[in-house]
Formats: sequence, structure tokens, C-alpha cells
Amino acid sequence: MELELQKTSLDTYETGGELTLTQEETAETIVPDYCPDIARIIETDGKVYLHSRELRDGKAELSGTVRVTVLYTPDGEGGVRTLEFAIPFSVESDGRSLPGCQYLAAETEPEFLEARMLNPRKIFTHCKLVTRLTGYQRRPFSFCTDVAAEERLRVEKKQETQHAILLTHIAEKDFTFTEEVNLSPGREGAAELLTNQISSTVTETKIVGSKLIFKGIFSISLLYRTASGECGSTTAELPFSQIMEVEGAVEGSDASLQLQLTGTDLQIDGDDPEGRQIAVTLYIHATALLREEQDLTLLSDLYSTAYDMTYEAAPLSITSFCEFMTRRQTLREVLEIGVVAESILALSANCGAVSVSREGKTAILRTGVSVRAMYLDEGGVPLLAERTFDASCQLELPEDCRINAKAVCPEEIQGTLGDRGIEVRFAVDFRIEAAEQVKKVCISAAKLDTEAVKDTAGAPSLVLRCMGKQETAWDLAKKYNTTIAAIFSANQLEGEEELPREKLLLIPRQRA
Repeated sequence: MELELQKTSLDTYETGGELTLTQEETAETIVPDYCPDIARIIETDGKVYLHSRELRDGKAELSGTVRVTVLYTPDGEGGVRTLEFAIPFSVESDGRSLPGCQYLAAETEPEFLEARMLNPRKIFTHCKLVTRLTGYQRRPFSFCTDVAAEERLRVEKKQETQHAILLTHIAEKDFTFTEEVNLSPGREGAAELLTNQISSTVTETKIVGSKLIFKGIFSISLLYRTASGECGSTTAELPFSQIMEVEGAVEGSDASLQLQLTGTDLQIDGDDPEGRQIAVTLYIHATALLREEQDLTLLSDLYSTAYDMTYEAAPLSITSFCEFMTRRQTLREVLEIGVVAESILALSANCGAVSVSREGKTAILRTGVSVRAMYLDEGGVPLLAERTFDASCQLELPEDCRINAKAVCPEEIQGTLGDRGIEVRFAVDFRIEAAEQVKKVCISAAKLDTEAVKDTAGAPSLVLRCMGKQETAWDLAKKYNTTIAAIFSANQLEGEEELPREKLLLIPRQRA
């Protein structure tokens, strides 16, 4: 006869595939007629904007643009000018990379970007892009928790409680953020915006009803040219707050947010004749992953002391540990420039990929931070210094946990002129996701042969033995066709914690 098992099914998501793709893009760009000839390229910067992402039958398709900004000194003129243009790109995975996935998380970053002058009116740009894709499958998480059996069947059951962290919701939202940045009253206004650096940090998440409220800060650094041809810079921290629909989410669930720029528009406010107000518009794609913690009851073993039993067991992979953390390292380094500098125009810091090495429970994270400094020499000529510094952090985590990490420089980099060059001070945040899975076995079906009673005629009525080092009361009871309660009663024990390891135990036989 089939035993009636009590089953539970939870709506969850799981990672269906992870993929890293690289590609190279090149472009030749003509300098527009309204721009002066290029005498020397100072710096090249690029931002990636993803415009679309689709997932069809396990195949990911993305499209976007690399917005390239080239700073240069004009031929026959002083100061700094800027040239902006877009390089379109598309990314495709093969059709078997992300099978059965319904949601796609994507991030594309420039690993390498270089522009060189072909002639005063044309430049050649070479860009290497790295795209990281994660597909999520919507999959019911089903398992058996208990068995319903009549007392006459003498069924013994083993139930385990397992702490689990379940990915229950994935939500997405596109939103637009607008604000104004005001230049200091003591500074000359901006005539032209040259470059900008934008980063985001989520500082707070909270679920209220069916809404996810998240808050954070956009950090913006601007380099601009004044009407007199001088260069100026400013920074600003702009707070934001957004609401996202998460129907059915449980209050108290942990939310992790990924924000990605899909476009920017920074302009000098036309209504301000002094050029002290900068209108900032950011276009953002937000992805939220919601995880809920639960204690699950699993039916992990069965037997009957009266009848032969056959059963089926299914393996379960359960996330038992998941933590999101940020570890900050503050660095102080020197950019040696070899000349006497008059002033610093702009500073930027960009982190590369994070490598992870393990030594037992100790995880060591490392990244390279590329620091750039644009400065004026004694003659007022703009120059660029660049150097990569190593940053690392160490933390204690379970040995078998999986670690994903990204490094960012979330705050304005500070720099001062010194005897050896430009001394820079900056913070590196390692944003870490650590997760560990445990493997469990859960009963999925069970059948009793009620036509024949167990033959226990040849078995001893009493066994006297010590427990093995890895044995439990359940192991003893199942092996000798008895019950845990009978073993405790025969040895006058209250619970398993009182079971002796070095003393003989009386194990009575359970008769059919």
C-alpha cells in the first residue's frame, strides 16, 4: 500500500545559469565641423548603457551603447575640449546557455578603452567589453514534511528541521531621476561640461505591504570648462528614494538591489546665465532580488517495525547561508608624475574584476584600482597620470560557500600635490554576496507490503552494544527494528543527549 505523504510546495527561483562573454568593438570617428582640430588626446573615458535585454528559449540578447568621451587639447588653442560619440553594441549567448530561465540579470563593463588620433580630424577607438549574465528559473520547491499512517502499521519517521533562505521574488523597474547641481558661488560658472563620473549606493531597503521602498545616493563628479577657458570641477551627493511593486512578498524579507544606468543627460541650465546650475537626469534600471528565511521540516527517513517498506528519496539542494556585506578599504598612494604640477584638474578611480582565493574559512579578495589624475604642469599644459594600485580585504566565511564580489570606489577621490607627485586617498568598497548550499535527502514516496508481516523469528530479543562514533539513536532503532522510545525506556534515558558513547546500551527488539 502507498503511504500518504504530506507535501509542501513553495514558489521560488534558482540560478539557472551564469555566463561571462567578452567582445571587442572598434570605431573611426570624424571630428565635427564645430570642434577645433585635435592636437593631442589627453584622456578617454566610456560609460556603458544597456538599452534592451531579452531572454528567449535559453538565449540572451542584449543591446546598448558605449558613450565615449575624449578630452583633447585643440590645435592652436589653449585649454581642454571634449568630443563625445556613441559606439553601439549587441551581445548574444547561444541557445543552450540559460535553459528554462525566465529572468535575466545583465551587466556590461568596459575592460579596456583606448582612442588614438589618426589625423587632426579623425580618431580610432578600440573597446573591449565584458558582459556577465545570470539567468533565474522559476521553480516550485517541493518536499515532504510528514507521513500519515495508522498506528497498526507501526511506521517510524525521521523529521529534520533545516534553515533555508529562499529566493521568492524578482522585480524590475525603470525610473528617471532628475535633480540640479549648483556650483559654488565663489567659482566661475560653466560654459561647457567636459566629463562626469556617476556612481550609486543603495543605503536602505524596506518592504511595506506589497511595496519595496529603497533609498540611496547618486555620487556625481563633474569637470567643466569656464567661459575664460579655465577648468573647474565639482562633486555632489544626490539622495534618491523609489517604490517598487513586490506583490506577495513577506515583510522582513531581505532585498538586494542592482542599479544600472541606461542613459544620462547632464546639461548647463539654459535659464541660468552664469552657468552655475547643472541639470542632471539619470535613467536607471533597477533589479531587486527578495529572499525569505524559513525553517523547513523535511521527512528524511522511514521504516516500519511490522512490515517491509520500500521508499524513494529525492536529493534537495538548499541555500542555508546567504549574506550580503560591504567591506571598505581605505588606500593612500602616490602618483609619481615626474614634473612639477601647478594644479589638479580631475581625479577618478575605477576598480577591476575581483579575484577570490581561499585558505580554509579565510577568504581573500583582491582587485586592481586604476587611478587617473588630470593636472596642469607649470606651463599650464593639461597632462594625465595613471597607475593601478592593489586593494584587498580578508573575511571569515564557511569553507564551502560561493562568493561573488564587486569592487567600487563609492566616494570622491581626494588628491594633493606633494614633493613626489600627487598623493591620492580613496575608499574601495568590496560588495560581497556569500551563499552556501547544503545537500539533503527527502522521502518522496513510500510503500508498505502489508501482505506479509516481518519475519523476526531469528532475531535476538535483546542486543547489548555500544554506539558507534557516527551513529544516532535513529540509526540503532532502524538497524535493530525497534523504536527510539523503546531504547530510551530500556536504558532509562530522557533524550538523545543522554546517550552514552562508551557504555553498553540495551536495545530491545520490537516484535511484529
